Amino acid sequence: MQWITRPGWTGNLLAIPAGAITTLALAPLDLWPLAILSIALFYLGLRDLNPKQATLRGWCYGLGLFLSGTSWVYVSIHDYGAASVPLAAFLTLAFCAGLGLLFALTGWAWARWLRRSASPLPDALAFAALWLAQEAFRSWFLTGFPWLYAGYSQLHGPLAGLAPVGGVWLVSLVLALSAALLINLPRLRTAPPRLALGLLLLLAPWIAGLALHGHAWTSPKGEPLKVAAMQGNVQQNLKWDPEQLNAQLALYRDMTFSAQPADLIVWPETAVPVLKEFAEGYLAVMARAVNDRNATLITGVPVRQVNERGEKRYYNALTVVGDGQGTYLKQKLVPFGEYVPLQDLLRGLIAFFDLPMSDFARGPSDQPLLEVKGLHIAPFICYEVVYPEFAADLAAQSDLLLTVSNDTWFGTSFGPLQHLQMAQMRALEAGRWMIRATNNGVTALIDPHGNIQAQIPQFEQATLYGSVQPMQGLTPYLIWRGWPLAGLCLGLLGWAAWSRRRERN
Repeated sequence: MQWITRPGWTGNLLAIPAGAITTLALAPLDLWPLAILSIALFYLGLRDLNPKQATLRGWCYGLGLFLSGTSWVYVSIHDYGAASVPLAAFLTLAFCAGLGLLFALTGWAWARWLRRSASPLPDALAFAALWLAQEAFRSWFLTGFPWLYAGYSQLHGPLAGLAPVGGVWLVSLVLALSAALLINLPRLRTAPPRLALGLLLLLAPWIAGLALHGHAWTSPKGEPLKVAAMQGNVQQNLKWDPEQLNAQLALYRDMTFSAQPADLIVWPETAVPVLKEFAEGYLAVMARAVNDRNATLITGVPVRQVNERGEKRYYNALTVVGDGQGTYLKQKLVPFGEYVPLQDLLRGLIAFFDLPMSDFARGPSDQPLLEVKGLHIAPFICYEVVYPEFAADLAAQSDLLLTVSNDTWFGTSFGPLQHLQMAQMRALEAGRWMIRATNNGVTALIDPHGNIQAQIPQFEQATLYGSVQPMQGLTPYLIWRGWPLAGLCLGLLGWAAWSRRRERN
């Protein structure tokens, strides 16, 4: 342990595996205690460093976290972006190194403004607040990359009961506080009142999480809905091939015609890989077919329409076919996958920057929910489901949650399973059923406690059948969002900075 607290390359190199440990705590391994260990090593490693040293230490920790947890980016760049192995490896390393700068900023801020080594309890509280602040900052900065949050490790852990109260944010805050308190408890043994307070701060959230586990924050609304979610398992290199268009349209048509009776049929993201205006005849045929079955179809399909400035733009969209209404335009776009930052400079360098779907526009923020058989469905296309606050805004208006995706980009990596875990957390936070339809897995039905009730394995062509129950009522998180925690963290950080300055003076 002393090695990681020392300045120099020994401690910095150890910080890389310390960051990587978090990935083991997340899907698919789910070794949740390792999340606490990882944060504790980060906290301990910053204890004796000056701001410059802490900046480098934080960057090494972040590099380890993102290299291990987002290495699936390599699959997209190499396998589908036609980049050579060296170039794909370099771009992946550059991506992870850039994200690591967020932890470099965290390390610098901690050592420069907030650390109070002589006051173990205030120090632990301030560190937990800073940890949550960096996770929140990651969800916003440069459109956000809200991946690998520590709180996801508790989806099936003792703290899961806190997610409907304060979202994944509250769970992450408790994990960071627990890690810092465990490091500091030995320093409190000589002061029994402070030791007792430290133990209370450590144990109370875990007891509360266990006590709230399985609590029903929401209640059923109406009758269950029979669902058929279809997983076409179309290979990515065929997805946008014009010669394969008719085959893909026929695939989902035939899967629908042969499906068991259902109230709602769901196709995945861009299941119709052609602009909606060119697929109107096909969709009209499907509308008649599902109406004859007293069903409704929701499918992913690209849309071209004029925006508020009179410009024709392309959108990644979901549309309702049959008994219902609504077309939803995706708001949270994937950088480089759906739009290219600095595209005038990057387009043409490698095929990855010229993907056929990388010129989508962002949909407006005031869109209504989808309506199916009198129910309001909150739609999330792929990446959108990983944004806690964005998802909560839509979920609070809904009876059911729906997310569609195409995770074929990431092959057999951890990426699709991490994505599924985040969708499960959104269902738990909202206290609502979620339907998840994907091109190649994992297609699943998720209950209001974040548990998968039915699923299709990856890389199989199949239809998932099951029932989902519309829900009403709001969890505390849907009512308050992250604002109470934001106020608490700002207060703790302000108090820590003020106290640090007063001690120096």
